[in-house]
Amino acid sequence: MRALGVGASVLFVTNAAAQISDDVVRIGVLTDMSGPASTPTGQGSVTAAQMAVEDFGGSVLGKPISVIVGDHQLKPDVGSAIARRWYDTEQVDLIVDVPISAVGLAVQSVANEKHKLMITHATGSADFHGKYCSPYALQWVFDTRALAVGTAQEVVKRGGDSWFFITDDYAFGHSLERDASAVISDHGGKVIGSVKPPFGTPDLASFVLQAQASKAKIIGIASGPPNNTTAIKTGGEFGVFRGGQQMAGLLVLITDVHALGLPVAQGLLLTTSFYWDMDDKTREWSKRFFARMNRMPTMWQAGVYSSVMNYLNAIKAAGTDDPLAVTAKMREKPIEDFFARNGKLREDGLMVHDLMLVQVKSPNESKYPWDYFKVLTRISGEDAFGPPDPACRLSKG
Repeated sequence: MRALGVGASVLFVTNAAAQISDDVVRIGVLTDMSGPASTPTGQGSVTAAQMAVEDFGGSVLGKPISVIVGDHQLKPDVGSAIARRWYDTEQVDLIVDVPISAVGLAVQSVANEKHKLMITHATGSADFHGKYCSPYALQWVFDTRALAVGTAQEVVKRGGDSWFFITDDYAFGHSLERDASAVISDHGGKVIGSVKPPFGTPDLASFVLQAQASKAKIIGIASGPPNNTTAIKTGGEFGVFRGGQQMAGLLVLITDVHALGLPVAQGLLLTTSFYWDMDDKTREWSKRFFARMNRMPTMWQAGVYSSVMNYLNAIKAAGTDDPLAVTAKMREKPIEDFFARNGKLREDGLMVHDLMLVQVKSPNESKYPWDYFKVLTRISGEDAFGPPDPACRLSKG
């Protein structure tokens, strides 16, 4: 499928002359089906994409919509090989999900080369819309800056002005700590120190004890699975919350809280793009998801549905599945659905939307299954995500 210039394709393609490549719109969910990211992504992301296709009606512009699944096993070479095969021989039009940034960036490179579209949900690297930005890659749910800035800014405002970080010792963790530390400093707080355990460290006791001994009001968890849940569990066992300190997770998902249990996770502060029990719209969709998966959706899985539905509506409006024409249509209107509030797709490929600072409830506060979060405040997308990165050649400002 050739890449058309956006202006010409949008002006001259009409529903009367609809252009659907190969007479099928194919969506590939490229995810982790059995590894450590499989619970917050995996089959739940597949189910979310299938729900979007079903709710859309199963066809667009008179052509069927197909969903296929691939397991990249958290390996960049596997992910890029699947993406290349899908784009070249299976005529996949859109790849979604793609957990962990190393795999996502590898797939993005293939999408850019093949002039095909990808939307990432479970990857946080701001490079997607920064130095590696591409007209063929969108980032829908979060980035490291939004989570770090959202949590740090709002916690400092509430008096959490001294921090000690437990940070994963690789680029993702360093990025979270760096972004959060800048915000803490800008708002008059201070970072007392940090420790950097290697990824996948099974025993974080010594690191948590150092954080506890610092007497910092906030212990910031600048890590993803599995270190984030290990640190939170260890902190609970050591009485961090009972001692008057709080833990703030810069990347914690509702499935992490479910696995930990409220007695361990209670009091934890975190930023999220989505909470199933926020309002009637989130509850309606999430209960349908629960009926299929027997658990509530993560922000990543809800984001898959949102992006697929917006993608299909844009195909219908553009009269074609040409990726540049479709993304141009996706940028024309605000993105407002059960997932996104005040959403807008920017020229750099980032979907900016509001986030929430939440606190994990105590067992006594929780009234029914998965009643885990109390929303403390909403964070505007502009504040959380910040302005476009000048390193992106697509940005207009």
